[in-house]
Amino acid sequence: MSLAEGRRRERQALAFLGARGLKLLAINYRCRVGELDLVMREAGADMLVVVEVRSRRAGALCSAEASISRSKRQRIIRATRHYLARHPWLASRPLRFDVVAISQSDGENELRWIRDAFRA
Repeated sequence: MSLAEGRRRERQALAFLGARGLKLLAINYRCRVGELDLVMREAGADMLVVVEVRSRRAGALCSAEASISRSKRQRIIRATRHYLARHPWLASRPLRFDVVAISQSDGENELRWIRDAFRA
């Protein structure tokens, strides 16, 4: 998948989550230990939500959510720690790691929001 296609999928996930009440804090946060696709805030719970956006085409060997390896989860966790060190006022909020899995079928995208997909 091209970088432009990946960015388009992240924007889709952002619109999807925004329609469900989450507010964007950061998109494509990069640091030396990894990248965070979306960092959002869920207002009702005042929760910090780190979102990994994964996409797979129809017929892929594994699902979008199954493509997140243990090492990828560890990079996300390390990048989250880096983000919180740079934004200490957010560090006291509850934290959750979510996944938005995008599957393509017949030219249509299906988005699945997996809350609390993994833990730090």
